[in-house]
Amino acid sequence: MDEESRSLTERLRQESGASPAFEHLLAIGDQDELAEVLTAPGQPLWARELAAFRLGLAGDRRAFESLVLLLNHRDPPRCASAAHALARLRDPRTARAAAALATNELRVAYALHPVRLLVALRAPESVPALITTLERRLRPHDPYRRVALACVEGLGALGDARARRVLTEALAHPALAEAAVHALARIPEQQPS
Repeated sequence: MDEESRSLTERLRQESGASPAFEHLLAIGDQDELAEVLTAPGQPLWARELAAFRLGLAGDRRAFESLVLLLNHRDPPRCASAAHALARLRDPRTARAAAALATNELRVAYALHPVRLLVALRAPESVPALITTLERRLRPHDPYRRVALACVEGLGALGDARARRVLTEALAHPALAEAAVHALARIPEQQPS
């Protein structure tokens, strides 16, 4: 069991009040039974999250919609767990969904984990979405510095030359300047043609 799985298990065990239903759901080996939890009426959020997480780690794409909803949740630990499972799900829709969440200005307060997921996925949508999100965060007095910093670091990790312009602009922002220097250093110099 990896660290994210341990963290989720302990968090949801507490949230469920260590109920027998939680232990049963944790022990289920049948993916069809887990998938039923996602659509059964009256299921608590902790049960849906646990089922979606376990299905996601198993590569079962029936978890996709639930995990995307959790990725956009107001509770950061739920977002982190959903991002972890989505990265392992290998569903081709994941990058598009993460890009839509990362660039949604109405939900920018919850964009940190979609941004990190885009970096982990290294998908064609990743760099354009991170550039768009970072450009919006470079406005004066923008309160979402953690999202901006994740974009800067992510663009550095991806090393795509398309990010050079926005990373250069980030140098003018004291909270981002050091990370932008490191990110720019990771982008290969363009070769003259």
